[in-house]
Amino acid sequence: MPFELIDIRDIENPVKLIADDWALLSAGDSDDWNTMTISWGGVGQLWGIACAFVFVRPQRHTMRYIEGCDYFTLAFGLPRETLRLCGSVSGRERDKIKEAGLTAHAEGAAVWPAEAGLALVCRKLAAQDIDPKGFLADPAGAQRIEANYPDKDYHRMFVGEIVRVYRRAE
Repeated sequence: MPFELIDIRDIENPVKLIADDWALLSAGDSDDWNTMTISWGGVGQLWGIACAFVFVRPQRHTMRYIEGCDYFTLAFGLPRETLRLCGSVSGRERDKIKEAGLTAHAEGAAVWPAEAGLALVCRKLAAQDIDPKGFLADPAGAQRIEANYPDKDYHRMFVGEIVRVYRRAE
């Protein structure tokens, strides 16, 4: 197997991994899956368990996969060109997975790109639509909200228990 199981506490800084290096968020199975680039999200603890928090806009093609599956994955360590392609092309219109040269690595009900250096396998625990009524009054915050949601297409947040973490075996 090209991956080895590791402890979530052994990964590098998750803020850097998500915000700076970016990740591919995937769901589906080895025969039918989709992936999208994310640079928003987090890794932490909720209810005494390690969790990942991801945000997906309602119009994203990946949304139907995440909603229809019990698991999602976060894959790291992919080339920037791959991440750019998967973040700018919809799997609805083109086979971006093939264009990016990605292949599926499936383990149980989870799938991620076999080319990844690190993968977090997450079992969905919760989903919540972002409600603009929950945004706090803050002049700088209002500007950020308007800049990020000019079409009012607020994200849905998914919380997943991190059930396994894999690193590419050397």
